[in-house]
Amino acid sequence: MGRIKKPKVIVVGAGVGGVATAARLAEAGLEVTVVEKNNFTGGRCSLIHKDGYRFDQGPSLLLLPHLFHETFHDLGASMEEEGIKLIKCEPNYKIHFHDGVTFHMSTDLTTMKAEIERFEGKDGFYRYLSFLQESHRHYELSVTYVLRKNFYSLLSMLRPGFLRHLLELHPFECIYKRASMYFWSERLRRVFTFASMYMGMSPFDAPGTYSLLQYTELAEGVWYPKGGFHKVIDGLVKVGKKRGVKYRLSTPVSEIKLSEDGQEVKGVILADSGETLEADIVICNADLTYAYNNLLPPTSYSRSLSKRHASCSSISFYWALDKRFLELSAHNIFLAEAYKESFNSIFKKHQIPDEPSFYVNVPSRVDPSAAPRGCDALVVLVPVGHLLDPDFNAHKGVDTSGKTQDWDTMVSIARRTILATIESRLHISLAPHILHESINTPPTWKSTFNLDRGAILGLSHSFFNVLSFRPKTKHPNFRNLFFVGASTHPGTGVPIVLAGAKIVSEQALSQWWRRIPWQKNDDVDNEKVGELDRVHWRPALDLLQWVVVLLAGIFLTVWWTRVEGWNWKDGMFAGGDW
Repeated sequence: MGRIKKPKVIVVGAGVGGVATAARLAEAGLEVTVVEKNNFTGGRCSLIHKDGYRFDQGPSLLLLPHLFHETFHDLGASMEEEGIKLIKCEPNYKIHFHDGVTFHMSTDLTTMKAEIERFEGKDGFYRYLSFLQESHRHYELSVTYVLRKNFYSLLSMLRPGFLRHLLELHPFECIYKRASMYFWSERLRRVFTFASMYMGMSPFDAPGTYSLLQYTELAEGVWYPKGGFHKVIDGLVKVGKKRGVKYRLSTPVSEIKLSEDGQEVKGVILADSGETLEADIVICNADLTYAYNNLLPPTSYSRSLSKRHASCSSISFYWALDKRFLELSAHNIFLAEAYKESFNSIFKKHQIPDEPSFYVNVPSRVDPSAAPRGCDALVVLVPVGHLLDPDFNAHKGVDTSGKTQDWDTMVSIARRTILATIESRLHISLAPHILHESINTPPTWKSTFNLDRGAILGLSHSFFNVLSFRPKTKHPNFRNLFFVGASTHPGTGVPIVLAGAKIVSEQALSQWWRRIPWQKNDDVDNEKVGELDRVHWRPALDLLQWVVVLLAGIFLTVWWTRVEGWNWKDGMFAGGDW
């Protein structure tokens, strides 16, 4: 009968989602080629090297480590075998306030007890444990029902397993409001809400569900890969190559090629040579909004993506210092005195706050190889508004209201404010010891990585930008075009994108009737479980949960039909494409 032809796969983009999906599809026996516009892999998870100093260009801390280990395990490998050593950071952070007070965030319960009781007494620690209980629930439910599930349509949100836990996730309340129920001082409310910036959102807007980010830090710790975050991506690249993945760097794509009848994609067209690389499946790891507007024919949907709420951007400084400053730990947060106002400047005015909150990473504190002996490497991330003009590609831009985004001025303000803030709070002067500096701004994030509006974390995670409302992992019109990355389901952040790579890989393989090699039977065989360890059903609680499911289903059905204009008498939608 001859050999069965291997489906050819082209992956556009070598970010973490692209390299993880490529390795998974190659593990399943497909022929995979990755094309990348830059001359390096990892996208924002890449490194800057200069004169013996090493800087993480993007992420500098590793959360949800089990999702990283799971990815390598699914590929028949391990992080240890690939030479990836994770170093636990202790404390997680030092959080510096304007009045000179420092809070130590830690996984150590005795440390947290002492820190919290300093400000809120014995009852404060009791409330902290209650906060952990709620955020733990957010974490476990989100991993089970969101990160490991695909949401193909609105009906996907009516799954009983998801619906019965919907209200427990507190998606309709902001993180700051949920935290305020457990922490009664403004200081601790700030301590336990700033992590929403991991998603590029204000704690006054981010759904309460995302307290799970604070939970994973407190329960699982903050980790750093020795050698820089890119070691993880490099490990996935090596695993993929062992399974046959081919990489073509410095190879930008100008277009995703469609069939003549417009029913499917046929491959990609390279920008420099005009060469066509044919494929049976295309996985797009380029920024999703960019891909829809630049690599595919324009549509009303592609234009609507540019109008959706996006995450913030950043001005990032990479400083090589000629001495060590032990007053700084590996991870440091400097919070603005005008906390809420600083977020309003970023997310409502799209400017840099007069007094910004910012993050300082010192990789050489946990990994001496990041800087020459006796020196420090510093990465300073200042959140700022994203670009306002979608066609912006110069170094200055103007929004429709006439407000100017002058990045030269903003960079100067940011540098001056950072140095002054660190000096006033820690009594150290960094400026005389900066040997050289590299900078990323919203325009450079956009030009280097094709990020729509320079938003470093893709689309926002507001309620109507997640789950079934978030752009789908598969193109609605082309059966063999899939998306993976920050702006598609399940969302932004390296571990979340790794979870998305697994979802997309399984979706593509299922469509092609290919075996999914990492799927195993996870069912517990209760016959082999001892009586002391047997889990017993709680019928009263289960009945209550099913009542909640029924009521939530009725509510969502009525709400959706009203929004879409369903005409019950005529049995049709009043307008729009279905």
